[in-house]
Amino acid sequence: MIKKHFSTILFVIVISALIFSPDAKSFLIKQLMFTGLFDAKISSVNSEDNTIRNHFDFKDYNGNNRSTADLKGKVIFINFWASWCPPCIAEFPSIEKFYSEYKSNDNIVFLMINMDDEIEVGKQFLDKKKYSLPIFQAISKIPNEIYSGALPTTVIVDKKGIIRMHHEGFADYGGEKFHLQIKQLLE
Repeated sequence: MIKKHFSTILFVIVISALIFSPDAKSFLIKQLMFTGLFDAKISSVNSEDNTIRNHFDFKDYNGNNRSTADLKGKVIFINFWASWCPPCIAEFPSIEKFYSEYKSNDNIVFLMINMDDEIEVGKQFLDKKKYSLPIFQAISKIPNEIYSGALPTTVIVDKKGIIRMHHEGFADYGGEKFHLQIKQLLE
């Protein structure tokens, strides 16, 4: 009986794991990212129409408050994520690698905005996975032009305050083309 329905049983087990296990979903998404179809791309559009007009305030893990308005003149990588979000978990390794390469560059700021109810939950997730990314939490209304509620959402703002990338959903930030585009923004 089991031999006859083995493929059906296996299919049900795999689908159940994908439905109920965030780690299984994250694993599947990571495998899809290796195809290259989800490589991050920065727009070449350099239009004043895409300038951030409304800023938001955020705090770091130690409770220090800042604003995106204070970051003018820097490239800003903003990622909205949560520890319970499988696509967020899937893209974290590529973001960590990207961060590791640029963390000593004063011309780029990484704002990993944790959308968990408590920032401590996000900190525990990063510690468990041994990620070194700095995390923040929004403390004011986030403008819809930056974040509309989808997780993950990544926004890249150039030194002039122009949004050069607004991406909802997971992406791979480890690609060579993406890193070349970042280097161009930093020049």
